Amino acid sequence: MLRYVLVAVVVGFAVYYLVVQWPAIEAALVLISWQSAALSFLLVLVGLGFGTLSWVAVLNGLGPRVPVLRAAQVLLVGQLGKYVPGSVWSYVMQMELGRQYGILRPRVLVTALYAAGIGVVSSLLIGALALPVVVQGHTELLWLFLLLPIGLACLHPRVMTFLASFVLKLFRRPPLEHEVTFVVVGKAVGWSLLSYVAYGLHLWLLVNSLVDPDIGTLVLLTGAVSLGFTVGLIAFIFPSGLGVREAILIGAMTLLLTVPQATAVGLISRAMFTAADLLAAGIAILFVFIWRRRLASETVAYLREEVHYEHSLDPAGAKPMAARDDEHE
Repeated sequence: MLRYVLVAVVVGFAVYYLVVQWPAIEAALVLISWQSAALSFLLVLVGLGFGTLSWVAVLNGLGPRVPVLRAAQVLLVGQLGKYVPGSVWSYVMQMELGRQYGILRPRVLVTALYAAGIGVVSSLLIGALALPVVVQGHTELLWLFLLLPIGLACLHPRVMTFLASFVLKLFRRPPLEHEVTFVVVGKAVGWSLLSYVAYGLHLWLLVNSLVDPDIGTLVLLTGAVSLGFTVGLIAFIFPSGLGVREAILIGAMTLLLTVPQATAVGLISRAMFTAADLLAAGIAILFVFIWRRRLASETVAYLREEVHYEHSLDPAGAKPMAARDDEHE
């Protein structure tokens, strides 16, 4: 019951945020053509889809394969926790939802942390395209690029495997039985990069409705969106990086728009991301409900594989997975 209450509270925060901001958003929407707005919102959903595939690639690279729909539900519903002040709730919800479907909490936590790290590395790689904006108006952000070599080193399969096994050891769990492969890391980074490209196109279409930007502007705005996500992730005190991400985007857009126009586009973009988060979570739940029988059989097969996996690592004292999970709490 507490899990359901937590989900309800988190969804309530997200809806409340959208309702409170709606008057300003409605006024800003007058400036944007409906065609640009519709296509821009679709690109946000596409970006969310790419980001989900990146997360699932990491999850399934750390252990037995989890059905994609089930894993997507854990991520998309769980990440709504970022709208509660102190974005740690996102990780809490993901672990609880994962536990509900038999995925060990430590594995979900390791996945969430590594997916966040991959997101930061990807955003800094693309964010380098926005260096002109950073140098002109946000020189304090240059230190972020110091994280790039550290992040790239942590993405090496051996380092990634060592760190994941270390976290599992802290939770008194067996280490990974195999090394994370370059293929897994490559897939996760590739999907993450594609998600930022989709988000950049989303912002470019909104700006394109007001002025006539070129390809160079698309590159700049994509970099700005990427940096905005990283800064928003670090500023975890604010719900979903509220205000912090927009500051970066508005700084980039003022090269093309007036400050009021840039602020309006920033509000619309934020509203689209919030609506997309809610819609994507609802779609994930709907698909899981529609295909519940198929997913139930896949989940049973996954649980058997998970238990067999742990027995193979601890044949002498292995207990049922759920029992050991509760014991170690």
